[in-house]
Formats: sequence, structure tokens, C-alpha cells
Amino acid sequence: MFARRAAAQVARGVGRRAFASHPSLHTLTDDENALKDMVAAFAQQEIAPKVMEMDEAQKMCPELIKKCFEQGLMGIETPAEYGGADLGFVGSILAIEELAKVDPSVSVMVDVQNTLVNNGFFRWATEEQKKKYLPRLANESLGCFCLSEAGSGSDAFALKTKAVASADGSEYVLNGAKMWITNSGEAETFLVMANVDPSKGYKGITCFIVSKDNPGIRVGKKENKLGIRASSTHEVIVEDCVVKKEDILGEIGQGYKIAIEILNEGRIGIAAQMVGLAEGAFEGAMKHSLERVQFGQPVGTFQAMQHQQAQCKTNIVAAQLMVYNAARKKMAGENFIMDAAMAKLYASQVAGQVASQSLEWMGGCGFVKDYPQEKFYRDAKIGAIYEGTSNIQLTTIAKMIQAPYL
Repeated sequence: MFARRAAAQVARGVGRRAFASHPSLHTLTDDENALKDMVAAFAQQEIAPKVMEMDEAQKMCPELIKKCFEQGLMGIETPAEYGGADLGFVGSILAIEELAKVDPSVSVMVDVQNTLVNNGFFRWATEEQKKKYLPRLANESLGCFCLSEAGSGSDAFALKTKAVASADGSEYVLNGAKMWITNSGEAETFLVMANVDPSKGYKGITCFIVSKDNPGIRVGKKENKLGIRASSTHEVIVEDCVVKKEDILGEIGQGYKIAIEILNEGRIGIAAQMVGLAEGAFEGAMKHSLERVQFGQPVGTFQAMQHQQAQCKTNIVAAQLMVYNAARKKMAGENFIMDAAMAKLYASQVAGQVASQSLEWMGGCGFVKDYPQEKFYRDAKIGAIYEGTSNIQLTTIAKMIQAPYL
């Protein structure tokens, strides 16, 4: 009955405006379109010529980092009053995706800055902390998020880094070592998770703001990675590192909540990175397959190839829609945790599949470093590992889909 009544109303034009008010997930605002176009042009003009050189050197070009700040890419969601672009979470996601089409290493640098570090400050910082840190993070200095340790990866809250309070509680002394910290090689601001009371378990975990000039913090071993090699990944050591109480982010014992919520949002960023990577790999291979002729026709026009191309593109668009949906739900204040986990899980799977197949489409050319395909293939693997492994995403999804039945 309801369906007939609704159909009759639509036929008369009643309610048509209500249906029309919900645009496609691919429909962007004018500001979002402008940002997307700007980032795409920047990536082609400034990043593309440096990609292979940075990958081989395993180092991000300092001048390129500076240009990312000049383009406003390091404070996309940060409110304008703190020196940011104030373009919202979806703006960050669009930028991360566009950058990953050219270089996933630059993309993850921008991702961590926006979805983890900046996000932590404008959600949990005091007004004084916001005024001190957000303008510099938006305009001049990188930050990093120090959670993982050698013995606490997926089991993040088993961390061993400790923070011991002084007698009067005015400062804390941190000791411990963090592993696999993105952006740590260039960072000037470190968000360090440490436990102020191990007897309370995860409820003792607290987030401390530590500046690079603090004599108690140092950047250790640089990891020699399979992919995203230009992105700096180091061990970070805190040794008798004295931090004042006013440099605690959020409340004492709130670190676990900060970490969980930041990573829930960060997973959408990683999913966007994986979608962009898949798009970059696909676009390069498609062009090649329609230019290279074998047996008298472009290799991309053989039916077997067409079917593979169609499947890859379908998967890319599906992953992209999942990412955009999770990002829109986050901005709307809706529960997006399962959406984020699904988006990251699926986008990382699609990136791996597309990067592998696009390399094969290019044959020998895909296997050599004269073309970006082999790099996309190497870069794709990390998507199933950082900011929550695929198995962790599956566990999160399973718990949430079972909850209504228990």
C-alpha cells in the first residue's frame, strides 16, 4: 500500500524534490571539485617528476613537503581560525585519493597529517594547545602519531611505554620505544601514547604532545620497506623524556579513546589512498594496453582483456563509493565505524588486485622501473597492514553485524 501511494505521489510530482535532494555520492560541492582539480594538477606538475627518484632514495623531497604546505594540503580540515583550509573531512579524503594516483608515499604523508595528527588536536586539544600547534601543523611542520610498538601492533593497548608522574603531578617522565611511525623522519610534533598507570590496563593510556626539540625524544632506525619507500618510517625512542602536564592531549587515561577514534577516521583515509592507487595503476595500464599492438590489434581490445578491465573498473568504483559513503557519514555525525572498516578492507583488496593485474597487462614494461606499475604493485601491500590489518577489519565488521542478534 505504501509503495503504491509513494509511486502515485511521484507520478504527480509530489515528493520529487525530496528524492532529488539526495545527490549521488560522486556529486561534489564546488569547493570539493576545485580542491580535487587543484590537487590533481599539483600531483602531475610537482610530484610526478620526483616519484621514482624519491622511491629509490627512500626519502621525501624536502622542497616537495614545503610545497604541500604552500598548497594548503597539510591543514585541509583544520578550521580557518587556526590557519587551515576548512574544507572538511571529505576534502581531506579527496586530496588523499588524488595524490595516491601519482604517489601513495606523498598521499600517506598528507593523510597522517590530516586524519590523525590534526584531527587529534581539533577534537581533543585545549584552546591554548590548538592555538599553539594547529597553525604550525597547517603551514610549516609535520606531525606523527606514535602508538605501535614492537610487542603491540594489532594489540595496540598492550603498549609498554610508561609515563611516571612527578611528586607534584606537574610533569611526567616517559620511557619506551615506538615502531613503524609514519612521518617521524621529518616530524616536529609527536603524539606519544604512554601508560601512566599499568595497573589500570588500557585505562591508564594517555596521549602526550612531545616536540622534536625535547632532549628526551629521538628518531631511531629507519625501516627499509617494500613499498611507500619515500614515506619516512622510523623507530621513535623516548628516554627520560620530561613532558609537562599541560602537554597532555585530552584527559589522563583518555589515550585509548583518542587512539580508537582517530584510527576509525584514519581508516577512511587509508581506504582513499588505496582507491587512488588503484586508479593510478589502472589508468596507466589502460593507456598502454590501447597503444600496444599485437596480432594486428591493440592488446586492450581482446575480449579477455576487456573483461578484466571491466571487472577492475567496477571494483574501483565500488570501493570509491564505500569510501565516499563512510566520509559523508563521518561528516554528518553518523556512526561510520563499520563503514570505515569495510571501506579499508575492500579498498586494500581492490588496490592489490588492480595493481597486480595492471602490471600483467603491460607485460615486461610493467615489470621494470621505467613505468610506475611495479611501484604501485609494491605500494599496494601496505593497505592490508597499517592502521588496522585486514583481519582486524574483519573482526570489527563481524562484531558489529552480530550485535543485533545477540
